[in-house]
Amino acid sequence: MKYILWLAVALAAFSCQAKKELEKPNVVFILTDQWRAQDLGFVGNEQVKTPALDQLSTEAVVFTNAVSNIPVCGPARASLMTGKYPLSHGVFYNDKPLRSEEYCLAEVYKEHGYQTAYIGKWHINGHAPGVKNNVGRQHPVPADRRQGFDYWKVHECTHNYNNSVYFDEENVKHKWEGYDAIAQTKNGIEYMKAHKDQPFVLFLSFGPPHAPYQTAPKKYRNMYADMDIKLRPNVPENKKGIAIEAYRGYYAHMSALDYCVEELQAAIKELGLEENTIFVFTSDHGDMLYSQGETKKQKPWDESIKVPFMLKYPAKLKGGEQMTKMFSYPDIMPTLLSMCNLPVPESVEGIDYKGQLYGTEELDVEAAFITCPVPFHQWNYQRGGREYRGIRTERYTYAKGLDGAWVMYDNEKDPFQQNNLVGNPQYTALQAEMEHKLQAILVKHGDQFLPGEDYMKAWHYHWDNKDSVKLVVK
Repeated sequence: MKYILWLAVALAAFSCQAKKELEKPNVVFILTDQWRAQDLGFVGNEQVKTPALDQLSTEAVVFTNAVSNIPVCGPARASLMTGKYPLSHGVFYNDKPLRSEEYCLAEVYKEHGYQTAYIGKWHINGHAPGVKNNVGRQHPVPADRRQGFDYWKVHECTHNYNNSVYFDEENVKHKWEGYDAIAQTKNGIEYMKAHKDQPFVLFLSFGPPHAPYQTAPKKYRNMYADMDIKLRPNVPENKKGIAIEAYRGYYAHMSALDYCVEELQAAIKELGLEENTIFVFTSDHGDMLYSQGETKKQKPWDESIKVPFMLKYPAKLKGGEQMTKMFSYPDIMPTLLSMCNLPVPESVEGIDYKGQLYGTEELDVEAAFITCPVPFHQWNYQRGGREYRGIRTERYTYAKGLDGAWVMYDNEKDPFQQNNLVGNPQYTALQAEMEHKLQAILVKHGDQFLPGEDYMKAWHYHWDNKDSVKLVVK
């Protein structure tokens, strides 16, 4: 009888512990910089070598239509942390500060007993108005600007991957050994080992594969040195030479980060954390890489806006499945919090996809909102940048500028977006339908679609010298 009672107590305790673990899963969030959705082995790119991510795709839910709504570093990261759209959180221009009073992802986790850690690139501390361009990137992020993260090994923004420094919790400067993403991965694994008995949320924010492209470790650059690189068909003939060299380096960074994912996945399994850990792999935006003759980001084409997004959670989700509905950066915060059984702040504007992922709800999401309130830096006015608002549905892309409709593509028939349908008489009804959908989204968000200068003034932002509208030749 005593044995039966003991067994019952033990089973009850075990059940209670198992329930507790499921109520508070760990979160390991891998954020890369400028990795476009098209460049992964498992999505059909036969050139880039990403075996660990290909394997992850069989263990995770793959979001095939994940979109960076404002495809550029700081703004996307601010949407990730707040669950809000850019004109709400105010970071619609790089190196502008996310307000300390914003209620952010890690703050919610911390308030509910989680250990919180951030390693790598931050890029939402910004700099004070009027400060010389990018000076703020070289300074440590003050403790009250870390938005809920306690463990801290961070640089505001650097792409010097082989001579990379960071600041710790006490604002002491250190240097990563070798290629920073690999060193950051090792640090993240040590963090997990030290906190494996407590619920934790760990962000690893890598700088690559963002340019400079030719700085990955030699081992990975050698993988592509002699490869016959095949470009996307929408790279124009006069850009092919420079594009091929960029692709080689871009892919080398990707293969280096794939190794980091492999190491992290192995460590999670060895620590016995796999079942109860939510593992996310994504990027803040994509990279044009000479498609459409364009470079970098901010633009409405798929190479710029579409990002990889994989979510692995063995305790609740079946691996190898796809989530095809449009999914946006403000949706990340409410979805993760809900999956961890934590409250979603009322300030959040994104959608909670937990029910969709668990099969208990069918969300009605027709389109992802894409936007550029203010073009800047590499796509400023002098370089052809323009304000735009648009939508990306599962099939179509539509965007308009201040002077009217700009681009519209049938991505099913025209996956490389080479046939702009705007103004085509055969597609008048479709263009009107897309415009109607966009207007509904603008009304929903209270977006008046004003010139960029109006938003700069409203937020009391100073233009960086190279972006000043005063330099525009009319």
